[in-house]
Amino acid sequence: MLCPKCGAPMERVAHVNGHADRCTRCRGLWFEMLEHERLKDDAETIDTGDAEVGAEYNHVDRIKCPSCPQSPLIRMVDPQQPHIWFESCKRCYGRFYDAGEFRDYAEHTFAEFFRDLDAPQRD
Repeated sequence: MLCPKCGAPMERVAHVNGHADRCTRCRGLWFEMLEHERLKDDAETIDTGDAEVGAEYNHVDRIKCPSCPQSPLIRMVDPQQPHIWFESCKRCYGRFYDAGEFRDYAEHTFAEFFRDLDAPQRD
């Protein structure tokens, strides 16, 4: 499997609760349907990428699904944390998070609630 953002090979990251695929270059993460929910508690060990690098790749968003290559990924915003932008496949329901986004997604704090009231909209 190749990374939909930078084209580098993805490596499988296996945990007791499931698995994800992590890019060997940009460190973005691909989760099959609902795997992101099963692996939330392991976010620190799965999402090992630099959030600043992830922020640079966050603007690359017209991409194809790594599991269903003919299907484009849809740009999404987490409704509980609107500062988190990810991509999702409408066919297989997989999700792609840029480096650092999954750690952020797994840690929803009270302070973030107030910060998110002023989050910019995604175009």
